[in-house]
Amino acid sequence: MNLSFLRVSIWVYLVLFFLYLLGPLVIMSVTAFNSSEFPRMTPWECLTFQWFGELFQDQRILNGIKNSLIIGAGTVVLSVAMGLAGALMLTQIWPKLRATYYTVIIAPILIPGVVLGISTLVFWDRINRMLGLGADSFLSNGIFLTVIGQSTFIASYCMLVLVARLQRYDMALTEAALDLGATHAQAFRKIMLPFMRPAIASAAVLAFLASFENYNTTTFTFGEYPTLTIELAQKVRYGITPSISALAFIIVALTVFFALLNEAKLKRQELVAAARKNATVEELAGKIKLPSFFAGNLAAVLLVVFAVATITVVGTATAYNPAQCVADVKEQKRLEADLRIQELRKQREEQRKKREAEAAEQEGEGAQESAPKPSNNSGFGNVFAPNTLGDEEEDSGTETPSGNGGAFDPNSLQAN
Repeated sequence: MNLSFLRVSIWVYLVLFFLYLLGPLVIMSVTAFNSSEFPRMTPWECLTFQWFGELFQDQRILNGIKNSLIIGAGTVVLSVAMGLAGALMLTQIWPKLRATYYTVIIAPILIPGVVLGISTLVFWDRINRMLGLGADSFLSNGIFLTVIGQSTFIASYCMLVLVARLQRYDMALTEAALDLGATHAQAFRKIMLPFMRPAIASAAVLAFLASFENYNTTTFTFGEYPTLTIELAQKVRYGITPSISALAFIIVALTVFFALLNEAKLKRQELVAAARKNATVEELAGKIKLPSFFAGNLAAVLLVVFAVATITVVGTATAYNPAQCVADVKEQKRLEADLRIQELRKQREEQRKKREAEAAEQEGEGAQESAPKPSNNSGFGNVFAPNTLGDEEEDSGTETPSGNGGAFDPNSLQAN
């Protein structure tokens, strides 16, 4: 029971982990095929491929992709070269200095990308001024600064990959080549370099991917050559469209394709090595019967399925026309909007009638009540009330011609 519970727990954990890891990518990829103008998976409207067409018509995105490829290629060359040199130096340096040297080489990884971008911009601008070059020199060029800025920390990643491979290298092979008369350059080119080739390829892929997605450092150094990440960040400020989802789908599809291709190739090499290992002497002397490319190679089968699915999607995109579906969806939205407007108008009419009824009821109640007697109280103890004197004269039985109680009557003195 405990073993079964443990297995179920592991599978549940793996499912949750991959849902958390791949769920956003799957959802964003699906939104690239929804006709909604805002990237969303539900409610589903119509199957469409128009966002891919808009993506390839966006000159800013295409220009960003071009700049990213150029900067990525330059970063790969510089980072792999510096990483390989750092790895070789680490294996040949005095052992007591290796820890210090390793710390210095790894330090750029720990420094924030913003600091690296600002320091790169300030340093090369100062160098440009010291040399007396103009503002349009190559030292102030956005591509040059971006490649330099990214290589400062990507080279450290490359060095870690190359060091892991170099630790398995037998230095006796180089020493034997030198004893046989080879130069150091020949020993490196013909012995060490072929051994390091898989690690160099891995470091190059890592460097390109790190350069392609970098934003923190690039945002200070790109100048007039914005990369794809810079363009996407600027476009998102004004609202995201499903064309971004189409770009994400293409990137995910290419990543899956090359991952399956690499896995199928590695599995094929393992199968060939196993076949040669189990072959007899007669088979080795003749022709070894190698297994089929798809036999025991799940990655190759998935690669074929992926290729067939891609061809199907492309063929469907060229023949499918969602115009009628989109028109029906727009008409349905219009009807729903009219229905909501009618409901709002009905609610407002009911509220208006209710307010009128309440006002009429209040007026009826007010008409039944007697009007209040006007008051002469004007403050200050009724001293300045307009009818105060008049009231007193009425009480005394004396009539005055003036409305102010005779106080300002011109005949008052004569009467006295």
